[in-house]
Amino acid sequence: MNPLRIFAAPSRYVQGPGALEALGSLLAEHGTRPVVIGDAFVLDLLGERVGSLLVEAGLSATYRVLEGEITAAAADALAAPGADVDTGDVDVVVGLGGGKSLDAAKAVALRLDRPVVTVPTIASNDSPTSAAVAMYDDGHVMVGVDRLRTNPAAVVVDTELVVAAPTAFLRAGVGDAIAKRYEAAGCFAGTGVTPLGTRPLLTGVAIADACYATIRAHAVGGLQACEQGRVTPDLEALVEAVVLMSGLGFENGGLSLAHSLTRGLMPARGAARAMHGEHVAWALLVQREAEGAAEEELIDLTSFLREIGLPISLEELGMPAATEAEVDEIARLTMTAPHLGNLARSISQTEIVAAIGRVERRADAQVVASTTASTATAP
Repeated sequence: MNPLRIFAAPSRYVQGPGALEALGSLLAEHGTRPVVIGDAFVLDLLGERVGSLLVEAGLSATYRVLEGEITAAAADALAAPGADVDTGDVDVVVGLGGGKSLDAAKAVALRLDRPVVTVPTIASNDSPTSAAVAMYDDGHVMVGVDRLRTNPAAVVVDTELVVAAPTAFLRAGVGDAIAKRYEAAGCFAGTGVTPLGTRPLLTGVAIADACYATIRAHAVGGLQACEQGRVTPDLEALVEAVVLMSGLGFENGGLSLAHSLTRGLMPARGAARAMHGEHVAWALLVQREAEGAAEEELIDLTSFLREIGLPISLEELGMPAATEAEVDEIARLTMTAPHLGNLARSISQTEIVAAIGRVERRADAQVVASTTASTATAP
């Protein structure tokens, strides 16, 4: 095992209302010829504003549209020379939009060996800060995760854009982020490694802990502010936890069973339509069950997820009445994930099935208890 420990992070992180205004000066640090990559919707929505900012900064930008999935072929096409620009003349790549656009920009930056700047318009996960590049096939099945040589050169999170997007995206981001504390702890407790292939740093574990604490303190208020389209201190704290702390926590602390379970959920009936963060939120409950967490903790965590609208059962993920065969298949696919060894002890497929069963029974009990309480207090 590599005895070194590595800390990875973006070179610059900018967050706040109007943060987009800093984009021109940040890009100018890398040259005068950026290529901006986004989907048609985001470029239509923000392209004119971004274009004006870049012109004001003395930059000569080109724009390329991502269509469909972020596949190897799509990334190759986006990185290829064209009538608009000789990609050999590109100084920096900009990803503007959601996860697909950011991954597309990272994939292009990897192919061109150029720095990348990410500008998320939603806060549904920590991809903006990460060096990971999720690659799919045309059927939206993940086929692998590529990695940049370094993390993004800059991350620009304009919270006015975040609150303009549906709250469901931020809620999913909370689901993705809240697991990082337990995943980093599991990785550290055993012999697990981070995405960098080295043992976790104490710093990574500490950041993952801070991410969890921030979410518990600010999720309710932050999600409410997002629903109302308001940028508040709760909203700012929550976005920082979801995008920055979560990203630093997983890259320097490691992933574990919660993210491994997404392998089984992505093709599962109904659940395949849920967002990544919703998968992770439910999967965290399974991880803590498998790790033997105290009943009091499990009830508290389940109640909190339910309070903020994250799924606590397969039914709430879109998979009602899951059969034994379907649960077995989720567990079987989970066993193929590279993060599965990042626990204090090894875990079997049978144990995962049993943990899923306990999560489902607890969810059923909470629903019954809630219904009973509502009935008792009804006039």
